[in-house]
Amino acid sequence: MIEELLPAPIAVAEAFHDPVDVQLYPEEAELIAKAVSKRRREFATVRACARKALGQLGLPPAPILPGTRGAPQWPASIVGSMTHCGGYRAAAVAHARDMVTVGLDSEPNEPLKDDGVLNLVTVAEERAWLPEAAARRPGVNWDRLVFSAKESVYKAWYPLTGLWLDFDEAVITVDPVGGTFEARLLVPGPVVAGTRLPGFSGRWLARDGLILTAISVTHEAVAARTPPVGAGGARAHGPGDGSPTTR
Repeated sequence: MIEELLPAPIAVAEAFHDPVDVQLYPEEAELIAKAVSKRRREFATVRACARKALGQLGLPPAPILPGTRGAPQWPASIVGSMTHCGGYRAAAVAHARDMVTVGLDSEPNEPLKDDGVLNLVTVAEERAWLPEAAARRPGVNWDRLVFSAKESVYKAWYPLTGLWLDFDEAVITVDPVGGTFEARLLVPGPVVAGTRLPGFSGRWLARDGLILTAISVTHEAVAARTPPVGAGGARAHGPGDGSPTTR
């Protein structure tokens, strides 16, 4: 499924169940030694997916340990993302020479728990279009899709900034027919090759009880954006901008 959302330079692997024979490296196993069985299985399977995807790029198997804020520590010169939810695990990786960043998320195609959660993860602008989208395609839980898109945004954002991004710091708009979405950042975006990114473009898929969202940014897409940082009187922000608050 996930290969439908990401371009060819990105290697992907996915699983719809947890194999019983997945082997972890000792340092990985130590991290989840005290976790419940469900957590150990999903942790192991998603790393098996990641190693399979890395193998497609010609890289040997290696431990994949969580770094700051849980972001996976990929081998040098690799960018990527991992995701897991009930009945689904996936990883997507690419050489940094081919892709700037990748963000991937999976969710059950189910509504968010309640209005409190909805108000936490969405802004008024997003809530305004949810009823229309639901009327056009009632088989998609659009509130969950927005949540998933924001998770993909964060996974694409964090490797470029090292900063937290809260739910109310990006606005998602979705094409209900074309399977795409746009994320407009409400805070200064990451600077890549001297160009500040105002947001991210992504793709989504709802099928077989799942919602998948994915973002991939190419170097060509960054180069096509104008003006660069500081041009036209735009305010330049340093790498320390943003909040380190833990979600």
